[in-house]
Amino acid sequence: MGWIENARKGNTGGIGNTLEDLLGIEENNLPIPNAAEWELKTQRLETSALTTLFHIEPSPRAIKFVPQILLSNYGWRHQEAGKKYPDDEMSFRQTIHGNSASDRGFMVKIDRENRKVLISFNYSKVADIHEDWLRSVETKVGLEELNPQPYWGFDDLASKAGTKLLNCFYVQAEVKKENGKELYRYSKVTMLQKFSFEGFLKELENGNILVDFDARTGHNHGTKFRLRQNCFPDLYKKATVIL
Repeated sequence: MGWIENARKGNTGGIGNTLEDLLGIEENNLPIPNAAEWELKTQRLETSALTTLFHIEPSPRAIKFVPQILLSNYGWRHQEAGKKYPDDEMSFRQTIHGNSASDRGFMVKIDRENRKVLISFNYSKVADIHEDWLRSVETKVGLEELNPQPYWGFDDLASKAGTKLLNCFYVQAEVKKENGKELYRYSKVTMLQKFSFEGFLKELENGNILVDFDARTGHNHGTKFRLRQNCFPDLYKKATVIL
């Protein structure tokens, strides 16, 4: 069909929404593949943006770990505090993986023996620019490892990922603007079959899957697992280029 106008003006998810409209797929937020047995994932070609795989909060869930522990004990003053938000608004925004620690010392660790994906904290990895923040953490809870450590059990993650990403069409589109309108050309399609949880764990370790925390005092936006550009085929046992 060539270049197609964005069906959802002003929507950053326009590539996927427009394609779903063309395919007659009704939009839904159910935790199941959005085309019956197939998940449809879309992305701009030549982008560094991350693709969200799914949302899932860490255990122990009963204590609401992200807002109650990470935000309360390891958070910092929100950059919009006193402007958009109250003066005491705190933030905990971290995008981390298993390849190296973030500048605030957080990292993903995989414990295959106990079948857990864990979040770890190492104060020695904190960058000098966060010295004041580190002192505040020390005052609140000390500088030891997180206790308890937030985690996802392998079975929970495999169930979530396997249900959402069992089979997948990965569609990439060129993007351009003409006369103030955003246009797409769907030019690359890969059919991905049989999700591999071991492949998922390896991409976490390699730093290609990232865990994204985004909480502030007023709202927890949820914890996401996100994927770097062009890494989708590594999550599947079979990849077939369609276009």
